[in-house]
This record gives sequence, C-alpha cells and structure tokens, in this order.
Amino acid sequence: MTDIAVQKNTTPGATPAAILPRLGQRSIVLVGMMGVGKSSIGRRLGLRLNLPFVDADTEIEKAAGMSIADIFARHGEADFRTGEARVILRLLDGGPQVLATGGGSIMNADTRHAIKAKGISIWLSADSDVLMRRISKRKTDRPMLQTPDPGATLRRLLAEREPVYAQSDIAVQSREVPHDAIVAEIMVALAEFLERTGAPAEKDSA
Repeated sequence: MTDIAVQKNTTPGATPAAILPRLGQRSIVLVGMMGVGKSSIGRRLGLRLNLPFVDADTEIEKAAGMSIADIFARHGEADFRTGEARVILRLLDGGPQVLATGGGSIMNADTRHAIKAKGISIWLSADSDVLMRRISKRKTDRPMLQTPDPGATLRRLLAEREPVYAQSDIAVQSREVPHDAIVAEIMVALAEFLERTGAPAEKDSA
C-alpha cells in the first residue's frame, strides 16, 4: 500500500494533464467504509479529472430495480454480495472513470483481483468515531447497521475490513476538512503513484 501524507494541495505533476495519459483505460476505484465520503469525494474527483463518476451502489439498485435496503430485506446479504460483485466487474470494463464501491465489496476476492487488473484502488480511511457521527442520521439507509448496537457493529466491520482495505494502491485519510482538500490530496497521491510505478503515458495513435 502507498500511504501518502500530503502536506500541500499542489504538487508539480498533480494535474489532469499529467495523470490521465498514465491512467490509460484504468478506473480510479474508491474503497472504504460507509461514511468515508466515497460518493461525494468521487464526484468532485471526477469533475477535477474530467472523468465520468459512477457509484456502484446506484448501479446495483438500477440493475435490481429496488433499493439496497430492500435487496437485503428480501434476499439477504449473500444474494446482494453476488449481485454487487457482478455489477462491479461489469463497471470496471467502462474505464477510465472514477468508481465508488460499497464498503464490503472489496472483501470479495474476485472483485479485488479485477480492481487490481483494471484499476487503481484508493482507500479512503476514517476513524470509527468519525464514521459513526457521519452516518448517525442515516442509519436506516445502512442495512449492515440494523443491529442492537450499531457502534459495536461498525467497529467489528472496521476490524474485519481494514486489513483488506490496506492492500489498496493508495491510502488517503478522510477527515473533517473540505472535500476539495481531500480531492487535492488524491491528485497528488495519484501523480506520485503513477510516476513511481512507471506507468507509461499513452501516445496518440496519430
């Protein structure tokens, strides 16, 4: 994992012109727990890079014709995870794009392998207290937290998932700062990752 602590919002090379040729057809895949801001940050990142933003949860709901909460209630988590994996595999063929994934999607080994092959994974991390504060007003939208003790459930999920999230290519801390600041840090991290891994810039066919 590349855990980059960025102190400045601007770094030479952290521009769309520097990033996009090296990104090629890969997707920028945001992973992390519910409440880290994958959708809101992802939209801003897509605008910054002039790339489409796709929310996997939204696409799952479109494919199923029902909300995620209803999928859980009617069919259970196992069926949801099967459908989730299938949708993400399809979406990964649509790069380049910014793709926000559900908190548990990365636990599927096939999904992880596909993201590794067709994307650059960015873990948006956050402490459990921050996450609980953010999602406390929308717990009914979070099927995994429909338990007698949502806080304990969240901490358990964090403990289970963080070792897997930590395998991501890049890690950026989600915290109480403007989302544009997080986007700027992601831009720096992407530029440094692409430079360090030697990803060649695509050349025009002409």
